[in-house]
Amino acid sequence: MDTKWAEYAFVRDRLTDAGVATIVVDVGVQGEPGFRPDITREEVAGSVGADVVALAEAGDRGAAVATMARGAAEWVAKLHREGRCDAALALGGTGGTSLASQAMRVLPLGVPKVIVSTVASGDTGPYIGESDLVLMPSVVDIAGVNRLSTRILANAAASVAGMATTTQPPDTGTKPVIAASMFGVTTACVTAARERLEELGYEVLVFHMTGAGGRTLESLAHEGYLAGVLDITTTELADELVGGVFSAGAKRLTGAAAAGVPQVVSVGALDMVNFGRKDTVPPQFADRNLYLHNPNVTLMRTTPSECAELGKRLAERVSAATAPAAVFLPLRGVSSIATEGGPFHDADADEVLFSAIRRHLNRDAVEIVESDKEINDPDFAIAMAERLHQMVKATAS
Repeated sequence: MDTKWAEYAFVRDRLTDAGVATIVVDVGVQGEPGFRPDITREEVAGSVGADVVALAEAGDRGAAVATMARGAAEWVAKLHREGRCDAALALGGTGGTSLASQAMRVLPLGVPKVIVSTVASGDTGPYIGESDLVLMPSVVDIAGVNRLSTRILANAAASVAGMATTTQPPDTGTKPVIAASMFGVTTACVTAARERLEELGYEVLVFHMTGAGGRTLESLAHEGYLAGVLDITTTELADELVGGVFSAGAKRLTGAAAAGVPQVVSVGALDMVNFGRKDTVPPQFADRNLYLHNPNVTLMRTTPSECAELGKRLAERVSAATAPAAVFLPLRGVSSIATEGGPFHDADADEVLFSAIRRHLNRDAVEIVESDKEINDPDFAIAMAERLHQMVKATAS
C-alpha cells in the first residue's frame, strides 16, 4: 500500500461491484497509503512482534519484506480461521509476489489464491511451493492504472470474485485416500493401478513428478492425510542426484516412512534426468544419451554409477519405514522408453540399480518383490495396487 495503493483501490472497487466484500491488508512500511486499509501495517507487524517505524528506519528492504510476510501470513490464517477469508488476491513485483505468496500459502488447498505478478513466468516454484496459488502475468509493471493494466486487474478481480462465490461441489470424502506418483513414461502403470484401487474402494490422488508433485505428496503423507502411498515413479531422486530440473529435494521418499503410512515403492523413470530445451542441457552432459521428450523437455539416461547411488538412496529412505512397505522391481524396464529396443534401454544400468536396492534395503522392515515384467505391464501395476490394499487393511485392523 506504500507504492500500489491506487491499483489496490481499483481492484477493491471492482470486487465490490461484483458483490464481494473485501478486507484490505497493508504490508508496506514506507510512505502513507492513499486510503485507510482494513488491517493496518502496524497490526501486521505487531502480530510478529515487530515495529513498522523501526523496519522503515533500518532501511533494509529484504528484512522488512520478510517480517511483513510473516505478519501477513498470521493475519491471513486468522481471517480464514474466523470464516472471513474465502479467497485472496494480491498485486506485485518480485518483492510483493514473494511477500504475498508466503502469506497465501497458509491457506488450505482449494481456497482461491491469485497474485497478479511481474514474475508470472520462468521459475515460479519458489513462489508457488506446494500450493494451488495462481500467478497471473501483469504484462506491464504494477505501476499505475492505465488502459492496459486496468484490463489485467479487472480480469483478476473478476476471476477471484467468481471463484469465491461459486458453489463448491459437495465433499464426498468418505473413502480412504491413496497418493500415487506418475510421469508420462509410467502413465499406463499408474492408470491401471489407480483403476484397481478405485475398484477396491479408495480415492486416488495422482501427482506428476516434477518436483512440486513429489513435495506435495510428501507433505500430505506427513500431515496424516493418506491411508497409503503408491510411489511408482521415483524419478525425482535422479534429478536430485544429478542436477535436473525436477528435483523434489532430500526429503523425497521420507514422508510415508516418518508418518507410519503403508507404502509400495517402485523405480519408475529412474532411467532419466530431466532438463528443459536441449540447448539448456549443461555442457558437461553433451555426450550423454539424450532424448527429446518434447520441445521443452530433454531427458538424459542415467549411467550405471548414478543408478548405483540412486538404488542406495531409495533403499535407505524406504528402509526407515515404520509401517508396512514394499519395493517392486520391474526387471524388464523402468519406463516406457527403457524397455528392449527403446532409446533408454540399458540392461546393465538397470541391473546396477536393482542390485543396489537389494544390497541396501532392510529386508527385515521392507519386502522386495521382483517381477520379470516391464513397469507398464498391467499385471505389474495391479500387483502393486493389491499389495498396497493388503497393507492398508492390515494397518487399519
